[in-house]
Amino acid sequence: MDIAGPGGVDAAIASGLDLDGTPIPAEMVALYNEVMELESQRSRSGVKKSMRNRIVKTGSKHFDQASLDARLKAAGWDGLKDKEIAFFYS
Repeated sequence: MDIAGPGGVDAAIASGLDLDGTPIPAEMVALYNEVMELESQRSRSGVKKSMRNRIVKTGSKHFDQASLDARLKAAGWDGLKDKEIAFFYS
């Protein structure tokens, strides 16, 4: 299964197949769907905060710490927080 981008994983989950083509156990899919449904009902505190959180989570996979910190600041957000550095870069 050739999957790319953030929607690709969602498509794989919806199909019930892992990226290697093996079935995802129904119990795993059910729990995932339950948690995502609960998350969809949670109140949000702001779009910019959610954007920053996504950038940090995903950006840490693609940028070194100094680059991501500088890019966040250049875009107008706060730089990386100590807890983010510890979690994503340790």
